[in-house]
Amino acid sequence: MVLEWGKKFSIRSKAMKASAIRELLKLVDNPEIISLAGGMPDPTLFPKKVLAEISKDVFLNHGNKALQYGATEGIPALREVLVNAGIEEGIQNLAKENLIVTTASQQGLDLVGKVFIDPGDVIIVEAPSYVGGLQAFRAYEADFITIPLDNNGIKTDILEEKLREAKKNGVNIKFMYLIPNFQNPAGVTLSFERRKKILELSHQYDVPIIEDDPYGEIRFEGEKIPSLVEMDNIGNVIALRTFSKILAPGLRLGWMIADQEAIHKFVIAKQGSDLCSPSSTQYIAYEFIKQGHLKQYLELVRQTYKKKKDLMLHAIEKYFPKEAEWTKPEGGMFIWVTLPDYVDTTEMFKEAIEEKVAYVIGSAFYPYGEDKHHMRLNFSLPTPEQIDEGIKRLGILLKKKIH
Repeated sequence: MVLEWGKKFSIRSKAMKASAIRELLKLVDNPEIISLAGGMPDPTLFPKKVLAEISKDVFLNHGNKALQYGATEGIPALREVLVNAGIEEGIQNLAKENLIVTTASQQGLDLVGKVFIDPGDVIIVEAPSYVGGLQAFRAYEADFITIPLDNNGIKTDILEEKLREAKKNGVNIKFMYLIPNFQNPAGVTLSFERRKKILELSHQYDVPIIEDDPYGEIRFEGEKIPSLVEMDNIGNVIALRTFSKILAPGLRLGWMIADQEAIHKFVIAKQGSDLCSPSSTQYIAYEFIKQGHLKQYLELVRQTYKKKKDLMLHAIEKYFPKEAEWTKPEGGMFIWVTLPDYVDTTEMFKEAIEEKVAYVIGSAFYPYGEDKHHMRLNFSLPTPEQIDEGIKRLGILLKKKIH
């Protein structure tokens, strides 16, 4: 008798959906296609020689610990370095008990879902929002309230209205999920005034904030704005950080900062997931920071990404039809393009592939797929030549679609 696996899957698993971006990237795994779709760092910048030297030293001189199981919370040395960095940033009352190392920030999102979300719980997200966050929360059967963005981030007037409405109707909002710096996918940054307002609303309505900040260190223009976790003075913010964008995603390392009670629960949840994040890459990351390489590497990343961003904006201005609009990020990796309502970027994607260029469809960034006329473009991965040619190909296609 052939086993029918579908009958064995849990109800929860049936709510899971594949990442739209991951599925699309399978289609663009062709060297002839110029991909403006991924959210990956530029691999030519990776400090490979330095990491090779550090890795050799770690395995030869600290191999017994680096190749062994480690504490679920993370190796003490790395946690201490990250705590000190947080204190320098201005995070109040930060101690090792407030920090856990994760297998990149994607695990942090999963832990948030596992610890906080019961089926049918309501959470607030930006519209658009990060696909990986939506995917993680959907897996735990969350319902979503979406709040639109503008060039200053999430619209706090609408956020306040939705919180007031939820309280009136007896709806318990479990948390709000925000990407304040160079948002993925929109590239916009939450203004200082709106950060203050969001914290006020968090305190007033007793709603925690999940601050996902992978890109904060990749600011190449403008003034740095304090993080929400830095501005918070009562412990309502859970901050997610990652080495994936500021060093290398292959290390699979991130960290979470939160109230001690929340961290304790994350530790228990993480034990059921992977026991601990890789000790070897934790030691490598620790040595990379301790030896002073991180600041130098980040400066190279900022300079390179700024040049690529400027090139892409120039190409968009040159090749796109006048009906298109787009964001102008001060950091990060993405530009968000808005097209007339009648242009369906999901339908257009197949035509783009035929023209050997790829982007990410806008509907992927909405929990219910309700938006069809946006696209996300990535400038960190493609070469300058690919940026110009890729935008040119897209521009020709868009001019055929827009009338």
